[in-house]
Amino acid sequence: MVRTSAAQKLGKRLKLLRSEAGLTQERLSIATGLSQTYISGVENGTRNPSLKTLDKLAKALRVKISDITDFDSYRITEQSKIID
Repeated sequence: MVRTSAAQKLGKRLKLLRSEAGLTQERLSIATGLSQTYISGVENGTRNPSLKTLDKLAKALRVKISDITDFDSYRITEQSKIID
């Protein structure tokens, strides 16, 4: 069984929430002041955002930080194949 890292889980959660909000990476970039490349890195699990960055992302997505880091919801969506 392949283990998914915390960074990868967070990235998939962020991508799901961004998609649900109807935002592109570019629009999220504009809303947060973060580069599109950085957001892509977070979504791909290659970048580890700070708490300050998670706060920016949460505010732009109009969710709580805990919604982004809720890996139990990640498992549910992963099992139901909502996330690619």
